Amino acid sequence: MTPIARPARRRLTGKQIFQRVGGAVAVIAFLIPWVFEFEGLSPEGHRVLSIMLLAVVLWVTEAIPLHATAAVIIFLEILTISSQGVMPLSEGFEAPSQRTFYTCLADPVLMLFLGGFFLADGAAKFDLDRNLARVLLRPFGASPSMILLGLMMITALFSMFMSNTATTATMMAVVIPVIAQLPPGDRMRTGFALAIPVAANIGGIGTPIGTPPNAIALGALANAGIAIGFVQWMIMAIPFMVVILLAAWLLLARMFRSSEQSVTLTIESEFDTRLSAKVFYMTFAITILLWLTENLHGMSSSVVGFFPVVIMLSTRIFTTKDMQSIQWHILWLLAGGIALGVGLGRTGLDAWLVGLVDWQSLSAFAVTAALALMALLLGSFISHTATANLLVPIGMSLAASDAVAVSPVLAAVFIAIGASLAMSLPVSTPPNAIAMSTGTISVSQMAIVGVTIGIFGYALFLLFAPWLWNLLGVMPG
Repeated sequence: MTPIARPARRRLTGKQIFQRVGGAVAVIAFLIPWVFEFEGLSPEGHRVLSIMLLAVVLWVTEAIPLHATAAVIIFLEILTISSQGVMPLSEGFEAPSQRTFYTCLADPVLMLFLGGFFLADGAAKFDLDRNLARVLLRPFGASPSMILLGLMMITALFSMFMSNTATTATMMAVVIPVIAQLPPGDRMRTGFALAIPVAANIGGIGTPIGTPPNAIALGALANAGIAIGFVQWMIMAIPFMVVILLAAWLLLARMFRSSEQSVTLTIESEFDTRLSAKVFYMTFAITILLWLTENLHGMSSSVVGFFPVVIMLSTRIFTTKDMQSIQWHILWLLAGGIALGVGLGRTGLDAWLVGLVDWQSLSAFAVTAALALMALLLGSFISHTATANLLVPIGMSLAASDAVAVSPVLAAVFIAIGASLAMSLPVSTPPNAIAMSTGTISVSQMAIVGVTIGIFGYALFLLFAPWLWNLLGVMPG
């Protein structure tokens, strides 16, 4: 009798092993505040501390999807510290209702980002991004270094209004034919491939909807009563974005100088003239115009962000199938960060964490520098959004305490920018992973470029941003 062959066991990858270990560590971390009592921390604070430790490990290891961790945060906070929860509450504790945590899923900052997603997906649907790239690249001529500059400027521009990942995917489709026209050994092949993720990460700094860390910072500031408008953010960020972008171009052009004198660009695309496309073009233009004139009409950027959602759904430009392509998981991830911040504030955990360090021995500048550096380092290894979710509540807690006179704006914004400048590894950000798939980049090349640009941008913001923002009169708070 022939024995029945058993299917061979699939060996776990290193990442899968790391995730499984991370899941076990997360459970242990969650249990610590339930087993050990920390002096000066309320019972509700212990519960939120356990949730925070669980979230930190899950976000760092990605043992479960990032957005799933956000859902876990909201669910556990409702169970343990809300007035409708299952845990007994301390006398005198003003328990938030379950509505407080559920409404994090519809925070105004999320509506701002939702509008950005609609515009980005609409641009891809009607090939507006590729057509604009074709038109905007023409003035840069045929010189490899000038084409490099053009690609980076256009990528950064797109990334201000589209997700970094979507922008990179779009621009890679433009740049791969350009790379193919260069000889196999030409160093500019690497320069072109690296330019796209670098410019996408830098460009995301420029607007509130450019990247999720910006939204996290804005949401935390809004909860603290500090409103930063769309144009105000752009005035604060774009001057530095431009300087960092030009520095990155000079670095790439010097490191990856081409042996060719000219390159011929061939981008096949033409503007869609259907009625639905024209309606989208108008919606796109009006939304951007309303964002840029916020001070004139008085509508907040989140209200304006909902405008393209209403128009594109009402006119059936966006179908049910299109709705499925929206990055809903990013919105859930943002909501989880907001909910975690609410839990820290309502239970006094934020003040307790701040009290663990003798911040009075540090200057406000040192604290701000430390927060931004932590974001830069942590964002190199885990999601930029997860980095901001972890660090922004801590930064805001410091700003709200009497321990150090740090500005809440500097704390929140510098953490967001520090996370965006983390681009040294393939795992640092999805655009880097996309660029690695071209096969023209080594990890060492990416690390050298990413670390150099990250340190330059970090120093630039740290040394000159407070001075310039005060000079321009855009420093709130």
